[in-house]
Amino acid sequence: MSAKSPPFLLEAQKITKAFYHPKTVHILKDISLQIQAAESVAIVGRSGEGKSTLLQILGTLEDPCEGSLYIEGEKINSSNRTRMRNEKIGFVFQSFHLLEDYTALENVLMPARIARKSIGEGSQAKQRGLALLDQVGLADRAHFHTKLLSGGEKQRVALARAMCNDPCLILADEPSGNLDSHTALIIHDILLNFAKHEKKALLLVTHDRELAQLCSRRYELRNGILIEA
Repeated sequence: MSAKSPPFLLEAQKITKAFYHPKTVHILKDISLQIQAAESVAIVGRSGEGKSTLLQILGTLEDPCEGSLYIEGEKINSSNRTRMRNEKIGFVFQSFHLLEDYTALENVLMPARIARKSIGEGSQAKQRGLALLDQVGLADRAHFHTKLLSGGEKQRVALARAMCNDPCLILADEPSGNLDSHTALIIHDILLNFAKHEKKALLLVTHDRELAQLCSRRYELRNGILIEA
């Protein structure tokens, strides 16, 4: 008997989303998507097509009207949503969402703090945080307040933070939208290498067609429908 295939890191089945006030607008229509380990998937589309809404749903931050979501084979529901989000998903946003009066390391360790892990001297979480900052080229900025960092440095801190709890899935919303082209290439390289070499799944939404071309698969969200590009 052949071995059972591992579950997809992310599987969405017939996700729909509509808003009913002040009038009915169907944002997402029967969206199904599967992503495996070491795979990177890009979703492109015009502004207002619902890309960020889809990402919020796949990240368990928003509920669909219909459909099911599985992470590592476990169906997401109201009782496990918060735990799965903290343990299994890392988020990277265009606007960083860092705590400006905290250091780079303190920001990176925030997911571990939320998970009530030890983050003190010598702790496994702190050692990982320092290693992640080194991985994104910011070992010498670990104890700088993030308000002192450049935009590119802030986004690299955000990348390290997303990886803090060793999630299986990284969700990125326009991760280089506020950055110059050179810094954007650095961010893209970090994200794609992390997915490939750490056997994670990367899903990003972007207007950047060049970034999308670097991913394993590409989709376009158009009129609520996900079309393979």
